[in-house]
Amino acid sequence: MKHLDINQIKEIIPHRHPFLLIDYIEDYEPGQYAVGYKCVSYREEFFAGHFPQEPVMPGVLTVEALAQVGAVAILSMEENRGKIAYFGGINKCKFKGKIVPGDKVRLETKIIKQKGPVGVGEAIASVDGKTVVSAELTFMIG
Repeated sequence: MKHLDINQIKEIIPHRHPFLLIDYIEDYEPGQYAVGYKCVSYREEFFAGHFPQEPVMPGVLTVEALAQVGAVAILSMEENRGKIAYFGGINKCKFKGKIVPGDKVRLETKIIKQKGPVGVGEAIASVDGKTVVSAELTFMIG
């Protein structure tokens, strides 16, 4: 298994605080897949407004975290180093549960298609083994 800490992740993808939404990569294979984690703290800035009485991580940020994990898989390929992976589309997205402070979110994105600079990833976010978000993410390398 190949691990990446936060500094190694920052060498691959351009995201920075407060928009870097993954804490570490547990395993990855360039061009194939990546598995990462987000450790959700009550101190996350978005909880101040989403929602003050019942803090829930916004679904769009979960999808973004999945995309960032997919970007690690794609941008760790030698030919893509230093490039950016942009969103090209989100399909088949389903929200099946909430992410709340204290959750350790497992983020897995498998690259299922790639032709030239465009590709598709199959992404699943889970907490304690239960899927909370699933989606098919299209990306473009720029």
